[in-house]
Amino acid sequence: MRILAFILVTFWTLQVHAVDLQGKFTQGALIIGKTSSTTKIALDGRPIRVSPDGDFVFGFGRDAPASATLKIERPGHAVEERKLVIAAREYQIQSIDGLPPRMVTPPKSVMDRIKRENGTIAKLRAEDSPTVYFRGTWLRPSNGRVTGVYGSQRILNGKPRRPHFGIDFAAPSGAPVVAPMGGKIVLAHKDMYYSGGTIILDHGHGLTSAFLHLSVLSVKVGQVVSRGQKIGAIGATGRATGPHLDWRINWFEQRVDPAYLLPANALN
Repeated sequence: MRILAFILVTFWTLQVHAVDLQGKFTQGALIIGKTSSTTKIALDGRPIRVSPDGDFVFGFGRDAPASATLKIERPGHAVEERKLVIAAREYQIQSIDGLPPRMVTPPKSVMDRIKRENGTIAKLRAEDSPTVYFRGTWLRPSNGRVTGVYGSQRILNGKPRRPHFGIDFAAPSGAPVVAPMGGKIVLAHKDMYYSGGTIILDHGHGLTSAFLHLSVLSVKVGQVVSRGQKIGAIGATGRATGPHLDWRINWFEQRVDPAYLLPANALN
């Protein structure tokens, strides 16, 4: 009986301290992990928050290198270092000609405004809140037709621009936009230069969603919203060529692909 109890305790201990990783190991992917609350995790030397229930998350940017090192420190175990192999991706290139010059290069008169707004967003994305809203099945924030995908690069009037870091959903102005997952509203701005009506939703542990070009904001800063709740409406505000939603996800400064969080065929 004592031997059986010892075996059960040992098995339980191994299970508690195991590190489970879910997600695709590729550029633009988000990895959601589970372990013991006493386990310490670091990615390439960067400490990662682990919740009291053992939840954690990290992501790889569009041009992430071919490998990363996950350091795992578990009580009673030797320090483990896992080499994560990150697959490369190919991205779409899109050319758009005939745009007004102001849509390609902003005038000098607005550069201070752009710098200020970018600073506000960067500060919000640097927050490492302890809440855990990122577990579960994610929803599309819009039923609109997908017209733009993550990682693609646009060439505007013959000039290569920064890659696109979200998914675009084309739909009529006023069409609803819902929260793809629960979280806390940390930004609700009616008129940002690039993104117009903008909402940022904090899902916890440095993971945020941004919803751009909105015509209506249905939420306020500090409000906690649930998965599927309406948060705004599609518009063509900011630097947009037509009504659509640009949905983006960040893990801190790393821009990840929202498509990897959705169920298979969700964008079809």
